[in-house]
Amino acid sequence: MFLSTLFTRTSKEIVKDEPSINAQYLIRGWFVHKVMAWCYTFLPLGLKVLTKIENIIRRHMNRIGTEIAMTALAPMDLWKQTNRLDKVDVLMKTSGANPKAIAKCDNEYILNPTHEELVTPLVWQWIKSYKDLPVAVYQFQTKFRNEARAKSWLLRGREFRMKDLYSFHRDKADLMQYYERVKAVYMDTFRELWLGDDTIITLASGGDFTDEYSHEFQTILPIGEDTLFIGQDKSFAYNKEVAPSHAPTYQDPHEVMKPFESVYGENIVSVQRLCDFFNIPAWKTVKTMLYMADNHPVACSLRGDYEINDLKLKKILGCKKLRLMTEEEILTHTGAQIWYAGPIGLRSQIKFFADESIASLINFECWINQTNYHAINVNRDRDIPRPAQFYDFKEAQEGDIEPASWVVYEVKPGCEIGNIFPLETKFSNACGLSYMDENNQRQEVMMGCYGIGPSRIMGVLVEKYHDDKGIKRPVNVAPFTAMIVPATPDSFDEAQKEYLTRLAAGDDVCFDDRDIRFGEKMADWELWGIPEVVIYGKKWREVKMR
Repeated sequence: MFLSTLFTRTSKEIVKDEPSINAQYLIRGWFVHKVMAWCYTFLPLGLKVLTKIENIIRRHMNRIGTEIAMTALAPMDLWKQTNRLDKVDVLMKTSGANPKAIAKCDNEYILNPTHEELVTPLVWQWIKSYKDLPVAVYQFQTKFRNEARAKSWLLRGREFRMKDLYSFHRDKADLMQYYERVKAVYMDTFRELWLGDDTIITLASGGDFTDEYSHEFQTILPIGEDTLFIGQDKSFAYNKEVAPSHAPTYQDPHEVMKPFESVYGENIVSVQRLCDFFNIPAWKTVKTMLYMADNHPVACSLRGDYEINDLKLKKILGCKKLRLMTEEEILTHTGAQIWYAGPIGLRSQIKFFADESIASLINFECWINQTNYHAINVNRDRDIPRPAQFYDFKEAQEGDIEPASWVVYEVKPGCEIGNIFPLETKFSNACGLSYMDENNQRQEVMMGCYGIGPSRIMGVLVEKYHDDKGIKRPVNVAPFTAMIVPATPDSFDEAQKEYLTRLAAGDDVCFDDRDIRFGEKMADWELWGIPEVVIYGKKWREVKMR
């Protein structure tokens, strides 16, 4: 490419209201243009980088699937059929924008955030027998998600590029065998993208896709929006939302039990106010939250320096719906106002659950289901019965211990660049997808879905590879492998000769024929992250590496 054909110009100005490095360098280098909040146009250099990233991903996906291209729009009925129309909280729709357009067609369509609703009935056309399975198809597609607030610029947006792969299997064993194969192919992909050393397979929630756990591919990144808990096996991590944890113990095991006391303390309803009132640390308090689990009342107690993880609690309770009790429900079930629930004096109809964080506590404080009253020096067996079992439903935090290895977690921020979900029969059953087995019996089709975010990877690469002058891209994801620059007018012909020779040989090089100062050209080379620059003088040639 002759750089004079670019219609864009770089900028030295710091971009206001964009604190992330990837935003600063991608805007200033004119890789992308911000159309509106969280929506971006890929400019010539940005499109080249994005295309290279997608081609690397494509080459690996061709090992395990066949490429197709589905529509961005979907009929509303497909989303109704899978019962997700009213449940997916990032779902967007489109319709005629003015009376004239609506008069032509008043239909409304879904702007797909994901493509299970389209790919399942598509594959249904061809899967009839066990001989037709397994099947795996993938695509690159622009997705639309109504994110409340996008973060870290290209790392999360409302319109973004996604590679999604879908697989169809005759049974769970075949699905999980393929699932493990995808893990390996994904890690090969990220290694080629220069992210493999810092990318960890992470157990996570299944979200809207499955009630089971899923796996994310998280790149350790200072501005990552996820929190990773890394245990003894450094190649594997837990997302904070599902991390099992054992609370560190601060309790002196030799402390002697003190006399139980009931203390009046008006409007002391927060853990911090309670700590100030009794002059005790938060770990010496026990707080109790009251929930309705599928319309059954439950009380859950944990140490005061922790919060409840609703996802973990929901799995423990085995319920489909979980919500906090209302003030009226709390008054009905405890006889006390909100904020005064505790393990002492709970009514028999409330099922009690205790987190393991309180298992070793001696002489702790708790609320006692009486408005404005608290108890201090509470002990199990003496003042309250010991639970038959302790659970882990707290939200993991720094300093917690991995239960399997008894090693203190290493906690790192991460950015999700890929994910995989064992969908099983969630969508195939909803869409009526089945097959006939060898015995002519109808069987369910097992499904999996597997995503990678190319545009997000573009931002992650900038965050990982940069210095104070600009981007330092790996060669296979740079806009060009080399930039050839004539430093003086009389070196133009020799420089252009090398450019044309290397171009003919298949090198992805560019020639800086722009009518700007030499210093500006070198500044652009550093900002763009082109690995090599070849500089021609009148009688000299110099090569520099970025």
